[in-house]
Formats: sequence, structure tokens, C-alpha cells
Amino acid sequence: MDKLIGVINRGLSTFCIALSSVLVTCVVWQVFSRYVLNAPSTTTDELARFLFIWVGLLGAAYTLGQKRHLAIELLEQILENNPVKIGLLRLVVNIISIIFASVIMIYGGGKLMLQTLASGQVSPALSLQMGYVYSAIPLSGIFMLIYLSADFLTNLRTCKDGKTSEVDSVANQFK
Repeated sequence: MDKLIGVINRGLSTFCIALSSVLVTCVVWQVFSRYVLNAPSTTTDELARFLFIWVGLLGAAYTLGQKRHLAIELLEQILENNPVKIGLLRLVVNIISIIFASVIMIYGGGKLMLQTLASGQVSPALSLQMGYVYSAIPLSGIFMLIYLSADFLTNLRTCKDGKTSEVDSVANQFK
């Protein structure tokens, strides 16, 4: 599982960096063409919007996998000296997050993507099928589900062994 997570981490980070680079290039060109050339480009505006969606959703999945996402750790601080209870709390959070990623992101996002592809809806400037833009939702959900499943297994081991994971010691350095 660690090898799979490593491959996903490298792939997602590289892809997000590439998309972000194209996004910045589009925005810079849009500003330049609008204010210097007085001829704004309609395609770069729309492309930047779609890239922003992809970077945001895939970046959220990557951030979740790196455990750098926003979290309220009040209950964990209260249970600070009890790794088993912290593991149980994290299992509950994992289960809720897995349900969200599965139902909302993968199922709901997949349904939206397929319905939009079937309807033939296209974007005005690029004439791009909107279903391709929306495919970022279930794809991001799949990556989130993989990360959450790996985290679930780690937390399950914590409950069984009574020890916190190595990730916690690394995460505590950033507090």
C-alpha cells in the first residue's frame, strides 16, 4: 500500500504543479492581452477557470494524503495520552470521510459527469465537453478514498497495538 501511495503522491504533485504552471501562464496572458493589447482572450479566461477547478480538487486530494488538510484537533488534544482512544476517534473520522468521498465525490460526481457527457453540454469559448471538466470530482474522490483507506488501516493498527503512528511524530513537528 505504501508503494501505491508513493506513486500517487508523485503523480498528483507533478500533475498539480503542471496544471498550476499552465494556470499561471493563462492568467498572465489574460492580464497582458486585456490591459496591454486591449484585446482580451476569451479562451484563456475559460481555460484558467477549468484549470482552477482541477487544481483545487486534485490539490485537496493530495493535501489530504499528506495530512496537511485543515483539521480541528480539539478532541485529539483532550485524549492526548491515550493512543487507543485517539485511534478510535480517527477511525470514526475516517469512516465519515470515506462515506463522503464515496457517496458525494465518486458517486455524485460520477453521476454529474456522466449526465453532462450524455447531454452534450459544451463550454462556450473552448467548446470542451463539460463532463471532462466535471470528471475532476470523481477522480479526486478516488484519490481521497485511497488515501483515507490507507489512513484507516494505519489507525486500525494503532487501536490494535496501542501505539501512535510515525506520521503523528512528523505531524507534531508542524504544530
